[in-house]
Amino acid sequence: MNKQPELTEQTKQKFMNSFCDLYSRKSIEKISIQEIATKAGYNRSTFYQYFTDIYDLLDVVENSLLNEVQASLATKHDSNTEIRDALQCMESEEHFTALKALLGVYGSGHFLERLKKEISFDKLNFPFHENAALSPYLVEFYLATALSLFRLWLQRGKDLPSEEVFALMDNLYKSGVKPYLAE
Repeated sequence: MNKQPELTEQTKQKFMNSFCDLYSRKSIEKISIQEIATKAGYNRSTFYQYFTDIYDLLDVVENSLLNEVQASLATKHDSNTEIRDALQCMESEEHFTALKALLGVYGSGHFLERLKKEISFDKLNFPFHENAALSPYLVEFYLATALSLFRLWLQRGKDLPSEEVFALMDNLYKSGVKPYLAE
């Protein structure tokens, strides 16, 4: 399997893409290894050369995406844009299929929690009021809102330009929904 690393990586990626395509349309319990292998153009035995089971494949997909986020955030130094940087890193077309699956209707909250952990609370230097007990709630609101809006944007097929989505997030944090309400 290691004799041709490019071919090995291509095969693995085909399995990952096939799984993500299926996972974006149905729950993981309804996806068979045979279905993934057939969609990828291989047989079941080839699947098992790369993954122990479907949950191992899910972990590989999640870890691959989270590693990209980590690498992207490692090069950034402005803590005020860490959430935006993480989301912008994931908006590329190469991640679209995986994100559509992981953040879609059949995706699990497990990935969302892992993603939130990648965005360091320590680096988010928000000027919160003195009540430190509220800080974790405010940070959770900020992260959950950003990820929820990003998830909706993906589900709607990126129907707005990314700059507009990120500007909307910033405006909602600063001014709430009131400026968008009809009077």
